[in-house]
Amino acid sequence: MPIRNIAVGHVGEATHPDALRAGLAEFFSTLIFVFAGEGSGMAFSKLTDGAANTPSGLIAASIAHAFALFVAVSVGANISGGHVNPAVTFGAFLGGNITLLRGILYWIAQLLGSTVACLLLKFATGGLETAAFGLSAGVGVWQAVVLEIVMTFGLVYTVYATAVDPKKGSLGTIAPLAIGFIVGANILIGGAFDGASMNPAVSFGPAVVSWSWENHWVYWVGPLIGGGLAGVIYEVIFIGYGTHEQLPTTDY
Repeated sequence: MPIRNIAVGHVGEATHPDALRAGLAEFFSTLIFVFAGEGSGMAFSKLTDGAANTPSGLIAASIAHAFALFVAVSVGANISGGHVNPAVTFGAFLGGNITLLRGILYWIAQLLGSTVACLLLKFATGGLETAAFGLSAGVGVWQAVVLEIVMTFGLVYTVYATAVDPKKGSLGTIAPLAIGFIVGANILIGGAFDGASMNPAVSFGPAVVSWSWENHWVYWVGPLIGGGLAGVIYEVIFIGYGTHEQLPTTDY
């Protein structure tokens, strides 16, 4: 298994120009994604005078997130790998494809990008609230955790299959599209139950700006478990121990 590739990294890595550029790329990619995704929900709320979500609203959120993630991954892919998600970064770390120190740098950039996006949205919309993720009536915390695990597993598994696997060939050219599609599809599944985060950064920004932390841990535990499992399983079973050289840290 690829445990041998897991590395803490060098102390100087956090200040290396390439790492800093990669972190900045993650910041902007996450900002782009959250601004469009969270903003689509705020726009729907304004158009419906704050009415409860409807099937059309769920579809709109799915499309907005799919499109925005496609763009966010695409613009960051050549610089940082376009993770745009701490769960993707965690899965890449457990698979031996990024060092711990660079992963922490990515996490900081992703969380800041999400927070800044929500602050910009609140200012640009005249003070409208960026709603924090929450559970729907009748959905328990552990049900939501399982939902987030499965959805994030599907997301990170897709990332590995289309962007990380050295045998991906020409499939790698459509990786951002496939990644956007799986997130859009998962929103159609989980949006009505827990908001379908699959991304701790996406949940973090709205929670900070609205200062609402109820059940926030669900949106960390579920995605990190799902992303970690996907990274290890795909790396061990489908890429295999000793069958490839360690990928550059700027890849997924």
